[in-house]
Amino acid sequence: MTHAPARLATPADIDAIVSAFTSAFFDDPVWGPAFPDEKRRARQAEVMWRVYATSALRYPWTLVTPGAEAAALWIPPGGNELTSQEAAGLEGKVAEVAGPAVARAIMEVGERFEQVHPVEPFFYLTILGTHADHRGKGLGMGLLAESLARIDELGAPAYLESTNPANLRRYESLGFGVRDEIDLAEGQVVTTMWRPGR
Repeated sequence: MTHAPARLATPADIDAIVSAFTSAFFDDPVWGPAFPDEKRRARQAEVMWRVYATSALRYPWTLVTPGAEAAALWIPPGGNELTSQEAAGLEGKVAEVAGPAVARAIMEVGERFEQVHPVEPFFYLTILGTHADHRGKGLGMGLLAESLARIDELGAPAYLESTNPANLRRYESLGFGVRDEIDLAEGQVVTTMWRPGR
């Protein structure tokens, strides 16, 4: 498989990464309805994506395509998606733009994800997204393949949560297997996937 050219993201890429994620997850089965007001969804969701994207730069594991059309946010073993300060402030930031009920529901999704995280150390693919303008070119999967090649050099396992059933086969094609299912309050099913170290 040919890998998409990948490079480590820098702070200068944050706006492009946030734009890619906001676009990629606009109609996602979980993250779309999480922001029910479609007219304001992009503006509201980008507040959340910015917190995660900015925080992940603490680690040298955010990979992007050359123009940041696609981005993969990885948290290395022993790391955290957000600092304790960021985690404590996230609900308030989302509430400011989307209201307290939406913010609480989103925090509950994150809490459900954390409850089923594996105990053993792993690389965590917290977000993978391609801007809608660049879909269908294999950028996201190429970026994932390149990420996994780097992780394989360390012999480490990888883990992700798939919020869209349409992506399961794609992940399986790169060596992930279904591990668990998370039933969310709104009825969606999120699939957790594991890829052993190589």
